Amino acid sequence: MVTEFEIIDVTPRDGLQNEPVIFSIKQKLQLISRSIETGISRIEVASFVNPKKVPQMANPEELLDELLIKKRASYSGLVLNERGFSRALDSECDEITFVIVASDEFSLRNQGMTTAQSIKYISELLANKEKGIKVCISIAAAFGCPFEGEVKPSRVVEIAEKCLDLCPDEISLADTIGVAVPKDIKEKVEPLISLYSDTPVRLHLHNTRNTAISNAWTAFELGVKRFDASFGGIGGCPFAPNATGNVAIEDLIYLFERSGFNTGVDLDASIKVAEWLREQVKHPLPSALLAAGDFKI
Repeated sequence: MVTEFEIIDVTPRDGLQNEPVIFSIKQKLQLISRSIETGISRIEVASFVNPKKVPQMANPEELLDELLIKKRASYSGLVLNERGFSRALDSECDEITFVIVASDEFSLRNQGMTTAQSIKYISELLANKEKGIKVCISIAAAFGCPFEGEVKPSRVVEIAEKCLDLCPDEISLADTIGVAVPKDIKEKVEPLISLYSDTPVRLHLHNTRNTAISNAWTAFELGVKRFDASFGGIGGCPFAPNATGNVAIEDLIYLFERSGFNTGVDLDASIKVAEWLREQVKHPLPSALLAAGDFKI
């Protein structure tokens, strides 16, 4: 069984950020603990943003203080600016994700600067990066923008080439609004793998148009072995109209385990986490496995 495969749980951050039911620190700790018990070892737990804009992400410092009392996984935080970067460092995150949006219009709405300005800004922040902090650079809206439409492969490659100078530990392509199909994955992931031959490529897929599973398999065949996902397929973006959930953790596990690859994450336990999460948010979740269950005779 192949073991070089990783699911990064983004439920506490990307999964919850658009939810109207605000989770307490206690609920988030329960969610993260349940995630770890499934076998997941990397979790995106927070976003260091203005809580007035994203109320669900308030008090990440308090959450990380509690998590670090008994360290059980690698915890990451998403940052958009210098203030967020400073807060993430002070909170002793293991990993920090910087977002560079592929389109200028979305970048201006999300971060208040163009794509080029964002790359320059992040470059300056990382000039004095502390040793030991892992950095992932995520190219958001890499497959399509809700304001500008199509994003050409050449645009993504151009951004990725500039990101090389920032020496990230990982590079991620995000289908923020869930428009990609396998053809798009091939056109944009293959050049990245060639470009980042010594740096792992990671994929962040949303299932808005029910293509995330096929996209994950296509990327895996190209050599991608790191995928962001959420329990129950929960998720959405406050700044992207009509953006819906992430690819579901349990759906990914089923796909790859049934195909003979070891994800290292327990499927039955993952379905139970999704069931618990559904109770907390008080609405249905889009995961196929949550509805149908595993196939057992």
